[in-house]
Amino acid sequence: MRPLVVLVHGSLSNAAEWSGYTELLPGCDVVAVDLPGHGGRVDEVFTTRGAIRAIERAVAQRGGGQPVVLVGHSLGGYMASLHAARNPGMLAGLVLIGATGDPHSPLAAVYRGYAWLVDHVNHERLARVRDAVARRLGVPAEHVPDAASYAVLPAAWQAVIDDCPPRLMSRVDCPVLIVNGQFDQMRISERRYRELAPEARVVTVPRATHLAPLTHPDQVAHLIQDFVRTL
Repeated sequence: MRPLVVLVHGSLSNAAEWSGYTELLPGCDVVAVDLPGHGGRVDEVFTTRGAIRAIERAVAQRGGGQPVVLVGHSLGGYMASLHAARNPGMLAGLVLIGATGDPHSPLAAVYRGYAWLVDHVNHERLARVRDAVARRLGVPAEHVPDAASYAVLPAAWQAVIDDCPPRLMSRVDCPVLIVNGQFDQMRISERRYRELAPEARVVTVPRATHLAPLTHPDQVAHLIQDFVRTL
């Protein structure tokens, strides 16, 4: 039976982050979701509850007995790990991309500081800076976030800090694939996540950053496809 692959985007992005992945994942039914405050739901307030409901609705699209592989990038990875921990026996597999930074480590202070900056600096200015960086990293122009995307960041990152500790991984009962870009800052706690999920497969995408699904879609899709074949 064809598996259902549910794709959950990162912050400052939306379901369009995964455009092209349907073609890159032949043999799979692919569904990409918008989290609250993103994409078609940009006017909604981000909450953990709302994010989990979005994932639940996507997972519920599976046919009878159809295996589900949940794939989350960054913010989406943290929410995906929470969904997996809360729903034992539901998933055939979990893929976390750029989501192995412990939100309770010193890294959290950096992101809290950035969230403060988002609240106090003109979003147009932040968007211009991010636009320049993203283009330099090879992010396609259509995936560079606009100024409106920044409003959701403080709530989204606070939700990760409050609700997505690494120990969730010890409650995940399905096979796990952890993917990080070689230069991804969110690799900082990769060893901790590996300890909590000792059966997880950990893969590094060479020369990729935190934005691997956007800059290296062929490699990321190949890793997902290979993982699906092992289930």
